[in-house]
Amino acid sequence: MEANFKGTDMKTFNTLRVIFALVGVGMLVGAFFSFQSTSTFLETATAKPGVVTDLIRSRSSDSNAYYPLVRFEDEKGRFTEFLSSSGSNPPSYSRGETVRVLFMPGNAESARIDGFFSLWGVTLIVGGLGGVFFAVGAGMFVVPAVRNSGAAKLRKTGQLVQGIFKSVEKNQMIVMNGKSPFQIVCQWQNPVTSDIHVFRSGNLWFDPSEHIHSDSIPVYINPTNPKRYWVDTSFLPKMAG
Repeated sequence: MEANFKGTDMKTFNTLRVIFALVGVGMLVGAFFSFQSTSTFLETATAKPGVVTDLIRSRSSDSNAYYPLVRFEDEKGRFTEFLSSSGSNPPSYSRGETVRVLFMPGNAESARIDGFFSLWGVTLIVGGLGGVFFAVGAGMFVVPAVRNSGAAKLRKTGQLVQGIFKSVEKNQMIVMNGKSPFQIVCQWQNPVTSDIHVFRSGNLWFDPSEHIHSDSIPVYINPTNPKRYWVDTSFLPKMAG
Protein backbone atom coordinates (compact mmCIF):
# COMPACT_ATOMS: atom_id res chain seq x y z
CA MET A 1 0.00 0.00 0.00
CA GLU A 2 1.27 3.48 -0.73
CA ALA A 3 0.52 6.92 0.62
CA ASN A 4 -0.76 9.81 -1.49
CA PHE A 5 0.39 13.13 -0.03
CA LYS A 6 -0.59 16.69 -0.69
CA GLY A 7 2.28 18.76 -1.99
CA THR A 8 2.74 20.52 1.35
CA ASP A 9 2.45 17.28 3.31
CA MET A 10 4.98 15.58 1.04
CA LYS A 11 7.41 18.47 1.56
CA THR A 12 6.93 18.22 5.32
CA PHE A 13 7.45 14.45 5.20
CA ASN A 14 10.61 14.79 3.09
CA THR A 15 11.97 17.53 5.35
CA LEU A 16 11.32 15.47 8.49
CA ARG A 17 12.99 12.33 7.21
CA VAL A 18 16.05 14.27 6.04
CA ILE A 19 16.30 16.05 9.40
CA PHE A 20 15.96 12.81 11.37
CA ALA A 21 18.55 11.06 9.21
CA LEU A 22 21.05 13.96 9.40
CA VAL A 23 20.63 14.41 13.15
CA GLY A 24 21.13 10.66 13.57
CA VAL A 25 24.28 10.65 11.45
CA GLY A 26 25.64 13.68 13.31
CA MET A 27 25.07 12.07 16.70
CA LEU A 28 26.58 8.77 15.58
CA VAL A 29 29.66 10.62 14.33
CA GLY A 30 29.83 12.42 17.67
CA ALA A 31 29.56 9.11 19.51
CA PHE A 32 32.38 7.68 17.39
CA PHE A 33 34.71 10.57 18.24
CA SER A 34 33.72 10.30 21.90
CA PHE A 35 34.62 6.59 21.79
CA GLN A 36 37.95 7.36 20.14
CA SER A 37 38.72 10.09 22.68
CA THR A 38 37.97 7.84 25.65
CA SER A 39 39.96 4.97 24.16
CA THR A 40 42.98 7.24 23.68
CA PHE A 41 42.54 8.58 27.20
CA LEU A 42 42.55 5.06 28.68
CA GLU A 43 45.71 4.14 26.78
CA THR A 44 47.75 6.97 28.33
CA ALA A 45 45.99 7.77 31.63
CA THR A 46 47.60 7.42 35.05
CA ALA A 47 45.64 5.83 37.89
CA LYS A 48 45.53 7.17 41.46
CA PRO A 49 43.23 6.53 44.43
CA GLY A 50 40.73 9.24 45.26
CA VAL A 51 38.03 9.93 47.85
CA VAL A 52 34.48 11.15 47.32
CA THR A 53 34.35 14.25 49.53
CA ASP A 54 30.81 15.35 48.69
CA LEU A 55 27.76 14.67 46.51
CA ILE A 56 26.59 17.74 44.61
CA ARG A 57 22.87 17.72 43.86
CA SER A 58 21.77 19.11 40.51
CA ARG A 59 18.09 19.98 40.21
CA SER A 60 16.03 19.92 37.05
CA SER A 61 12.33 20.48 36.45
CA ASP A 62 11.36 16.88 37.14
CA SER A 63 14.30 15.14 38.81
CA ASN A 64 17.52 15.43 40.82
CA ALA A 65 20.95 13.96 40.14
CA TYR A 66 23.92 13.61 42.47
CA TYR A 67 27.42 14.25 41.13
CA PRO A 68 30.43 13.04 43.16
CA LEU A 69 33.09 15.57 44.10
CA VAL A 70 36.39 13.66 44.23
CA ARG A 71 39.73 14.61 45.82
CA PHE A 72 42.94 12.89 44.76
CA GLU A 73 46.71 13.36 44.76
CA ASP A 74 48.34 13.73 41.33
CA GLU A 75 51.73 12.34 40.28
CA LYS A 76 53.49 15.42 41.73
CA GLY A 77 51.88 15.08 45.14
CA ARG A 78 49.40 17.94 44.67
CA PHE A 79 45.86 17.48 45.88
CA THR A 80 43.13 18.26 43.36
CA GLU A 81 39.35 18.12 43.44
CA PHE A 82 37.11 17.57 40.45
CA LEU A 83 33.39 17.15 39.90
CA SER A 84 32.44 14.05 37.95
CA SER A 85 30.61 14.71 34.68
CA SER A 86 28.15 11.88 35.33
CA GLY A 87 25.51 11.91 38.05
CA SER A 88 22.68 9.65 39.10
CA ASN A 89 19.73 9.31 41.42
CA PRO A 90 20.10 7.45 43.70
CA PRO A 91 23.81 8.34 44.01
CA SER A 92 26.26 5.81 42.60
CA TYR A 93 28.83 6.72 45.29
CA SER A 94 28.76 7.71 48.95
CA ARG A 95 30.71 10.36 50.87
CA GLY A 96 34.07 9.02 52.04
CA GLU A 97 34.09 6.21 49.46
CA THR A 98 37.44 5.43 47.86
CA VAL A 99 37.45 5.43 44.05
CA ARG A 100 40.03 4.90 41.33
CA VAL A 101 40.83 8.10 39.45
CA LEU A 102 42.24 8.24 35.93
CA PHE A 103 43.94 11.36 34.55
CA MET A 104 46.44 12.42 31.92
CA PRO A 105 49.95 12.95 33.35
CA GLY A 106 50.52 16.67 33.90
CA ASN A 107 46.83 17.44 33.40
CA ALA A 108 44.92 16.82 36.62
CA GLU A 109 41.90 18.63 35.16
CA SER A 110 41.36 15.68 32.82
CA ALA A 111 40.56 13.42 35.78
CA ARG A 112 37.65 10.99 35.63
CA ILE A 113 36.37 8.30 37.94
CA ASP A 114 37.30 4.86 36.67
CA GLY A 115 33.71 3.69 36.27
CA PHE A 116 31.86 2.41 33.23
CA PHE A 117 29.29 5.20 33.03
CA SER A 118 31.80 7.90 33.95
CA LEU A 119 33.97 6.84 31.03
CA TRP A 120 31.45 5.66 28.45
CA GLY A 121 28.19 7.35 29.45
CA VAL A 122 28.39 10.15 26.89
CA THR A 123 29.26 7.70 24.11
CA LEU A 124 26.36 5.41 25.00
CA ILE A 125 23.77 8.18 25.32
CA VAL A 126 24.78 10.05 22.18
CA GLY A 127 25.21 6.83 20.21
CA GLY A 128 21.88 5.43 21.39
CA LEU A 129 19.96 8.60 20.52
CA GLY A 130 21.81 8.83 17.21
CA GLY A 131 20.85 5.26 16.39
CA VAL A 132 17.18 5.98 17.13
CA PHE A 133 17.12 9.18 15.03
CA PHE A 134 18.93 7.51 12.15
CA ALA A 135 16.67 4.44 12.25
CA VAL A 136 13.55 6.62 12.16
CA GLY A 137 14.90 8.78 9.35
CA ALA A 138 16.13 5.82 7.33
CA GLY A 139 12.85 4.02 7.92
CA MET A 140 10.98 7.00 6.48
CA PHE A 141 13.00 6.48 3.29
CA VAL A 142 12.99 2.70 3.19
CA VAL A 143 9.37 1.91 4.11
CA PRO A 144 7.76 3.96 1.29
CA ALA A 145 10.29 2.56 -1.18
CA VAL A 146 9.51 -1.02 -0.13
CA ARG A 147 5.77 -0.38 -0.28
CA ASN A 148 6.01 1.21 -3.72
CA SER A 149 8.13 -1.69 -4.94
CA GLY A 150 5.61 -4.19 -3.54
CA ALA A 151 2.70 -2.34 -5.14
CA ALA A 152 4.46 -2.25 -8.51
CA LYS A 153 5.12 -5.98 -8.32
CA LEU A 154 1.49 -6.74 -7.44
CA ARG A 155 0.25 -4.63 -10.36
CA LYS A 156 2.35 -6.78 -12.69
CA THR A 157 2.03 -10.25 -11.22
CA GLY A 158 -0.89 -10.09 -8.77
CA GLN A 159 -4.42 -11.35 -9.22
CA LEU A 160 -7.02 -8.65 -9.86
CA VAL A 161 -10.16 -8.99 -7.75
CA GLN A 162 -13.06 -6.63 -7.19
CA GLY A 163 -13.51 -5.57 -3.59
CA ILE A 164 -16.91 -4.37 -2.41
CA PHE A 165 -16.72 -0.77 -1.22
CA LYS A 166 -17.65 -0.45 2.46
CA SER A 167 -16.54 2.90 3.80
CA VAL A 168 -14.02 5.72 3.95
CA GLU A 169 -12.21 5.95 7.28
CA LYS A 170 -9.52 8.12 8.81
CA ASN A 171 -6.23 6.47 9.68
CA GLN A 172 -5.85 7.79 13.23
CA MET A 173 -2.45 6.08 13.52
CA ILE A 174 -0.94 8.85 11.39
CA VAL A 175 -1.10 12.56 12.15
CA MET A 176 0.69 15.18 10.07
CA ASN A 177 0.16 18.90 10.50
CA GLY A 178 -2.71 18.04 12.82
CA LYS A 179 -4.52 15.98 10.16
CA SER A 180 -5.01 12.26 9.60
CA PRO A 181 -5.26 10.70 6.13
CA PHE A 182 -8.25 8.83 4.72
CA GLN A 183 -8.40 5.21 3.61
CA ILE A 184 -10.87 3.40 1.38
CA VAL A 185 -12.10 0.21 3.03
CA CYS A 186 -13.46 -2.65 0.93
CA GLN A 187 -13.89 -6.39 1.31
CA TRP A 188 -13.71 -9.46 -0.88
CA GLN A 189 -14.84 -13.03 -0.35
CA ASN A 190 -12.49 -15.69 -1.63
CA PRO A 191 -14.62 -17.98 -3.82
CA VAL A 192 -12.35 -20.94 -3.07
CA THR A 193 -12.13 -20.74 0.72
CA SER A 194 -15.17 -18.49 1.38
CA ASP A 195 -12.92 -16.40 3.65
CA ILE A 196 -13.71 -12.69 3.76
CA HIS A 197 -10.76 -10.32 3.38
CA VAL A 198 -10.83 -6.64 4.36
CA PHE A 199 -8.61 -4.35 2.29
CA ARG A 200 -7.54 -0.80 3.09
CA SER A 201 -6.12 1.59 0.53
CA GLY A 202 -2.98 3.63 0.96
CA ASN A 203 -3.24 6.90 2.85
CA LEU A 204 -5.12 9.64 0.99
CA TRP A 205 -4.77 13.24 2.09
CA PHE A 206 -8.22 14.22 0.89
CA ASP A 207 -11.69 12.74 1.42
CA PRO A 208 -12.30 10.47 -1.61
CA SER A 209 -15.97 9.79 -0.79
CA GLU A 210 -17.51 12.00 -3.49
CA HIS A 211 -15.24 10.47 -6.14
CA ILE A 212 -16.28 6.86 -5.53
CA HIS A 213 -19.07 6.13 -8.01
CA SER A 214 -18.94 2.34 -8.02
CA ASP A 215 -19.60 -0.38 -5.46
CA SER A 216 -16.50 -2.28 -6.58
CA ILE A 217 -12.89 -1.29 -6.00
CA PRO A 218 -10.06 -2.99 -7.94
CA VAL A 219 -7.56 -4.78 -5.70
CA TYR A 220 -4.43 -6.68 -6.71
CA ILE A 221 -3.60 -9.57 -4.39
CA ASN A 222 -0.94 -12.21 -4.04
CA PRO A 223 -2.93 -15.37 -4.92
CA THR A 224 -1.05 -17.47 -2.38
CA ASN A 225 -1.23 -14.83 0.35
CA PRO A 226 -4.15 -12.38 0.03
CA LYS A 227 -2.84 -10.47 3.05
CA ARG A 228 -0.38 -8.97 0.58
CA TYR A 229 -2.45 -6.65 -1.56
CA TRP A 230 -2.67 -3.24 -3.18
CA VAL A 231 -5.88 -1.25 -3.52
CA ASP A 232 -5.93 0.50 -6.90
CA THR A 233 -6.93 4.13 -6.35
CA SER A 234 -5.82 5.36 -9.77
CA PHE A 235 -9.48 6.20 -10.55
CA LEU A 236 -9.29 9.07 -8.06
CA PRO A 237 -8.30 12.59 -9.17
CA LYS A 238 -4.72 13.60 -8.52
CA MET A 239 -4.06 16.01 -5.66
CA ALA A 240 -2.64 19.35 -6.76
CA GLY A 241 0.74 20.18 -5.24
